[in-house]
Amino acid sequence: MTGVALITFILLGVKSPTVQVQLLVWIFVMRIVMLVASAAAYFINGLIAKARYSNVDEMNYEAPLTSLVWITSAVSIAFTYVVSSLIIPTLGGDSSQWWKLATIISCGTLAGAIIPELVKVFTSTESRHVKEVVRSAEEGGASLGILSGFVAGNFSAYYIGLAMVALMSVGYIISNLGLGSIMIAAPVFAFGLVAFGFLGMGPVTIAVDSYGPVTDNAQSVYELSLIEQVPGIQAELKRDYNINVNFERAKTLLEANDGAGNTFKATAKPVLIGTAVVGATTMIFSIIMALTHGLTVNVEKLSLLHAPFVLGLITGGAMIYWFTGASTQAVTTGAYRAVEFIKGHIKLDGAAAASVADSKRVVEICTQYAQKGMLNIFIAVFFATLSFSFIEPFFFIGYLMSIATFGLYQAIFMANAGGAWDNAKKIVEVEMKQKGTPLHDATVIGDTVGDPFKDTSSVALNPVIKFTTLFGLLAVELAVQLTATQGEGLAHVLAAAFFAVSFFFVYRSFYGMRIRAGA
Repeated sequence: MTGVALITFILLGVKSPTVQVQLLVWIFVMRIVMLVASAAAYFINGLIAKARYSNVDEMNYEAPLTSLVWITSAVSIAFTYVVSSLIIPTLGGDSSQWWKLATIISCGTLAGAIIPELVKVFTSTESRHVKEVVRSAEEGGASLGILSGFVAGNFSAYYIGLAMVALMSVGYIISNLGLGSIMIAAPVFAFGLVAFGFLGMGPVTIAVDSYGPVTDNAQSVYELSLIEQVPGIQAELKRDYNINVNFERAKTLLEANDGAGNTFKATAKPVLIGTAVVGATTMIFSIIMALTHGLTVNVEKLSLLHAPFVLGLITGGAMIYWFTGASTQAVTTGAYRAVEFIKGHIKLDGAAAASVADSKRVVEICTQYAQKGMLNIFIAVFFATLSFSFIEPFFFIGYLMSIATFGLYQAIFMANAGGAWDNAKKIVEVEMKQKGTPLHDATVIGDTVGDPFKDTSSVALNPVIKFTTLFGLLAVELAVQLTATQGEGLAHVLAAAFFAVSFFFVYRSFYGMRIRAGA
């Protein structure tokens, strides 16, 4: 979405065709350069990690992942300046623009490294916030542990939000040093470039995010294999592979690795939602450019004095909070039905594991409710976007700005609160060795609350914001053309009809998904 937004902005906001071509070429080249930088950083980090950790018995699993992120950021920034000086040494007759644009992109690249560091403050197994969750659960049980997780999530939204504002502000300051001579609303273009720099860290962000599920499933595969219960397995491994196995050590290492995976799963989410929100800013401005014919008409409607714009700002928050509830409700009902089936059909007394058929049925139940919830949410969001774009174009602009802002903070809060609960459980299991104790039970409850927070609602806000903004660009253009040819009456009738469909599925996302006895 960010790339589309920047291209749209360049075509609408840059006056000179020559500068347009230069900027478009520069954007495409920078995307390739950032991919090359990520690959180079991967190999550099691999060599460093092998030299440092190949022969050690204990290690901090977060350390090589952290160095990968920072090395990628440093290499990307260096490449950005070098390539920019070669591709656009002069832009619009100004030989200083290349370093200004490179600096703005570097703000986003730097954000891709700084934000994960801030996330670790609230989700790492070394974090004081996570240890606070454990201490709270020790005396107050699950309820106090959950409250401490809420604290971690809320504080993280404050610090990460201000970090994003600070880096965007640097972009804004640089944009005022002459970019305005070649384009309209240069600060908005700068925000888009910050998001573009964010995305430059995309390959590494995805890599460290993927590390979490890999370590999680590695631990699960080990536990489900029941290898420790195989008669004579230690002698067999020694004979066939010359391995002296230590199952207790293996479990400890897998659990510690899973803790690092939990942390980096959490670090990726704010980066991805940040790119969606900052990129949405540029896309929204592209819509504004189209609605105002290049900021020549109707500019006064982009104001708190224009009532529809204010109403749109309020409406966006309502949609974000409904979405959070609807996605969590799908998880709640699916989990209830899965547990209900397990209690009624799976008897583990005297059995080592459930049957394959019963396990498949549990997966089927979870998939069924995930698909039901997804269908309700998608249709509601789709028709809400149509409805709000047909009500009034500047109402829709306010709505887009609102879902981006509310969605950003809601996603950060939920992702990091969930990460804190998850790693609090990991501390109890790995460091405190208290599996099976009341404290462990309390942290498991917190982790159960955190899973839909961090793995469902927070991550799903990213595509919701992107879809609404991209589809909204088409929807508002259609609404404007229809109003111009058929009048406001038909547009408002269609808005009401679309809203009725959306509201039906909003209603259905709870009342059609709620837990019914005997259902």
